[in-house]
Amino acid sequence: MLKNYIKVAFRNITKHKFFSIINILGLTIGLAASLFITLYIYDELTYDQFNAKADRTYRMNLHGKLAGQEIYTSNTSFPMSQALVEEIPEVEEATRVNPMGEWIIRNGTISFNEEDVFAVDSNFFSVFSFELLYGNPETALIEPNSIILSEDLAVKYFGEPSDALDKSLSIGNDKSEYKVTGVVENRRSDSHLKFNILLSTSTFPWMNQGNWLSNSLYTYYVIAEGADPKDVDAKLEPIMELNVTPVMQQFVGKSLAEFRETGGIYEYYSFPMLDIHLKSDIQDEAEPPGDISYVYILAGIGLFIVLLACINFMNLTTAKSAGRAKEVGLRKTLGSQRSVLISQFLTESMFYAITAGVLAIVVVYLLMPSFNVLSGKLLAASVIGEPVILATYVALVLLVGIVAGSYPAFYLTSFKITEVLKGKLRAGMKSGAIRSFLVTFQFWISIVLIICTAIVYQQLQYIQDKNLGIDKDHVLIIEDVNRLEDNKMAFKNELEATTGIMGTSFSNNMVPGVNNTTLFRSAGNEQDHILATYFADYDHAKTLGFELVEGRFFSRDFPSDTAAVIINEAAAREMGWDNPLEEKIINFDGDAPQEMQVIGVAKDFNFESLKMVVRPLVLKLTREGNILYTRFSGESPDKVIESITNSWDKIAPGEPIQYSFLDDDFDKLFRAEQRLGKVFTVFTVVAIFIASLGLFGLAAFMAEQRTKEIGIRKVMGASLWGVTSLMSKDFVKLVLIAFALSIYPAYYAMNKWLDDFANRIDINIWVFVASGFAAILIAWLTVSYQSFKAAKVNPVQSLRYE
Repeated sequence: MLKNYIKVAFRNITKHKFFSIINILGLTIGLAASLFITLYIYDELTYDQFNAKADRTYRMNLHGKLAGQEIYTSNTSFPMSQALVEEIPEVEEATRVNPMGEWIIRNGTISFNEEDVFAVDSNFFSVFSFELLYGNPETALIEPNSIILSEDLAVKYFGEPSDALDKSLSIGNDKSEYKVTGVVENRRSDSHLKFNILLSTSTFPWMNQGNWLSNSLYTYYVIAEGADPKDVDAKLEPIMELNVTPVMQQFVGKSLAEFRETGGIYEYYSFPMLDIHLKSDIQDEAEPPGDISYVYILAGIGLFIVLLACINFMNLTTAKSAGRAKEVGLRKTLGSQRSVLISQFLTESMFYAITAGVLAIVVVYLLMPSFNVLSGKLLAASVIGEPVILATYVALVLLVGIVAGSYPAFYLTSFKITEVLKGKLRAGMKSGAIRSFLVTFQFWISIVLIICTAIVYQQLQYIQDKNLGIDKDHVLIIEDVNRLEDNKMAFKNELEATTGIMGTSFSNNMVPGVNNTTLFRSAGNEQDHILATYFADYDHAKTLGFELVEGRFFSRDFPSDTAAVIINEAAAREMGWDNPLEEKIINFDGDAPQEMQVIGVAKDFNFESLKMVVRPLVLKLTREGNILYTRFSGESPDKVIESITNSWDKIAPGEPIQYSFLDDDFDKLFRAEQRLGKVFTVFTVVAIFIASLGLFGLAAFMAEQRTKEIGIRKVMGASLWGVTSLMSKDFVKLVLIAFALSIYPAYYAMNKWLDDFANRIDINIWVFVASGFAAILIAWLTVSYQSFKAAKVNPVQSLRYE
């Protein structure tokens, strides 16, 4: 029986080649797109699950509030891990991770800047399941000056990974000698901790200090089986009160309990490691986290695209129902049961689905490199063979076969024998109500995606083009200039004398992302305020293009500026000052409070993500710093960079220069949104193509059914344009209905998305108008092509058998 079903299905496919190609092409594209999205979602949802203790591993986060300012951070204090293990029975073990940025690594005459260097505790490999290829995971990080390299770096410096063990490397500005005690697998793309180098925390004495108010590293802990992390948080409270109160008393003048009574918040809470990648909204993560909402959005897009392909199949199959009606009538006359006929049609749709499913896998294999570029992933095509992915995909293909074939199967087998054999059944669903609904639904999805894509693109352009309050274009940030030691100022002066360099300035802060926050008070006031602190030299305003609202910037003509500050407008509002230049601010960052005069107010500028409201900021004077901002002309940036590199090499031969571009650093903050914009664009095009493909097939069928009508109209004097418009208007009406129905859901969804941005666009009505016009134009062109072909046929050919 099954063999007969397949034989009949194959005959029908070969008999109607045009419609078969459209069906298979639509299903193939839909399944390929859904498979890509499935792979993306699988990668997002399986972050950190390779860790053997992943479901029992938590990270401590900090929630604080002072003077109305609320903060959430993943940083914790240095002694936290020890207290967790020693004082709380539910905690089996705890470990600390401290991202330390980029370091200079030297092996003889070979030296490179290496990114993603972490300092970790000796039990790091007991908590996390990263594979140590060479070395002993239990002892590799115990001794000071121990270093573990990734496999790629071991090859880079020593030729073979196994040759790296027990060798020495010179590291950092002080050129300390480190012993290679292990080689770890290359950085995993499915971990929120991406590192190239691990250093032992015992190397850094300052990481063993006992200050419970100094939060600057990550603390992870593994909880016992069956234990509740809420119990850990509760038992941490008395430990905090005991240890935090003395330090808080010293700096704030209050105990922890008194601080909380005045509305302040200072508390740690457990956060599941498996939720870090998709559910964390904290800014100081080891890498920019993903967003679970984007996973839901992509899942919805994938579902819609598959539905579009299924709808195409339904529409074309039911539209050609008149051609299959006689077959159904004859089979019923000869005694076929309806259940047998339903099985026949479902087998045909399954045949289409399986064929498309196999072709879709081929498409995914071929386009995987391009998809990785688009999504920012490092997916291998072999991941399709993962049991979960394979089972999901097979289920999807079977479901598509059933869904796509279910309505045609039940519809075609419902024909009455007498009506079929008397020739009363014509043109499938005569009323076309269901088919009209499905076409409308297709274009509703397409128009919603067009609108969303346009708004995402506008927001990303707005972010890139927005005036930040500083001029981020043509600014090079040279990092770690402390390596030049006493030659830092000579390097700065040489750059300023270089053609194409417009200005240079020292700072100790990297923009974007000023993480240094300090406690301040207004002179004569006991109210505490947390303000971000930014260190800049005399030339900073000129180099970065700060605008002053009032007052002046630091000047070499005023020696007293060492005890002066500049604040931004947000700080003036935070402090409640009407005349900031008449005020003094007390700085508690030091051994003793320091009173400083406010000499200027800078216009608010974005020194962090544009998703955030500009925080209150204090600028303090520094004559030299570890970072050198360099403004260059945009006419020949390559020559300028070459000149900068040559100047560096003269002063520090063999030391690689480390730099980045300020505009690129800001763009990196929105890579997730940029990828979302690209993905939206690609899958919107896919959705429109599938919808248009179905419309193209329907238009071809309708033109075929109305051949005689067209011939008569042409004989009666109808013009080519008149006939084309007649056939197109019904479809255009459906697209207009789809457009009207798409406005509210698209507006609601995008307005919610834009709420995540402190700096956002206003949704313009013209986005909707343009999107609707684009969809109508696409539909009209698709239908008009077939209509025009039919209208051009000689009426003699159309009516020759009448």
